[in-house]
Amino acid sequence: MRVLMLSKACVVGTYQRKLEELAAVAPDLDLVVAVPPAWKDAWGRTELQRAYTHGYRLEITPIALNGSYHLHFYPRFGALMETVRPDIVHIDEEPYNFATYHANRIARCAGAKTLWFSWQNLHRRYPPPFSWMERYNLNHIDYGMVGSESAARVWRAKGFTKPLAVIPQFGVDPALFHPPAKRSTGDGVHIAYVGRLVPEKGVDLLLEALGSLDGPWHATILGGGPAAADLDAQAARLGIRDAVTFRDAVPSTSMPEIYRTVDVLVLPSRVKRNWVEQFGRVLIEAMASGAAVVGSDTGEIPYVIGEAGLVVPEGDSDALRSALDTLIRDPDLRLTLGRQGRARVLDHYTQDRIARATTDVYRRLTV
Repeated sequence: MRVLMLSKACVVGTYQRKLEELAAVAPDLDLVVAVPPAWKDAWGRTELQRAYTHGYRLEITPIALNGSYHLHFYPRFGALMETVRPDIVHIDEEPYNFATYHANRIARCAGAKTLWFSWQNLHRRYPPPFSWMERYNLNHIDYGMVGSESAARVWRAKGFTKPLAVIPQFGVDPALFHPPAKRSTGDGVHIAYVGRLVPEKGVDLLLEALGSLDGPWHATILGGGPAAADLDAQAARLGIRDAVTFRDAVPSTSMPEIYRTVDVLVLPSRVKRNWVEQFGRVLIEAMASGAAVVGSDTGEIPYVIGEAGLVVPEGDSDALRSALDTLIRDPDLRLTLGRQGRARVLDHYTQDRIARATTDVYRRLTV
């Protein structure tokens, strides 16, 4: 069974662990993964990180219109198809993007089975030509894969009738993301946010909550984005600037060590007109690392956390402060939630589980 996966997401080093697991759980799988040399978006440029490459072939292919989410594509994909000659082409792209349309047409003309992946959990209507490409990719595909039940509902409502599997795009490797041997308590409770610094992520709500939070704590805001300067100024106005460390984003391979220093990970996302939290990957990374997690009740966050963390109303900084206060005052609760969070990841969100579910889809396509 020969599979060619096209994935700009796999420029991220830790994401490549799923690719190794795909090769490990299916010895008959001949996997080639095509990635661009880098991916550029509004938050910066991510160069390819060759971190986990055992058991499959990682192929660098040129990308055109890098940075254009809807219009980028891979001009050498046809030549790659001729070289690999896959049975299945796994297009790790949204069905309304040109990259998906371009790869899907070439793959189907070559006689390969095809599937796409989507996180889209809002029922959006796109103007031509994106609506035309979306319609083609709904009608001319063998399988769909989505990251959440809400995304599945969107595509069913749009008329997608082919088989559809709900499988998060990536899990975590519990051998990489694991709790520390012993948590340090010297500087008080370490509260962290990891992600983009944009209004929809609600980092301003976290700072507001921290501004009236008692007890021994310090916080890290790790990430970059257009809201960075405003958030720094907000922390200064609240009088907590000395207790809050702002750090730029780091390579994915550095994150496991950082999570092991975190006691409480917070994801206070809010709904915007054109965006709802699609998953919250930082939650499962922190949970696997034994941190207690707190999230807002928006999008997929409460479903990812389940009973293994605290969920607060969206936009309610007072409720967030109360949750953090509880966790600061109750170290046993922090440890209990940390253990429950890791157990939940082991049950649902490991790279091994994601890989096994994905290879099940591949086998259905080759029957």
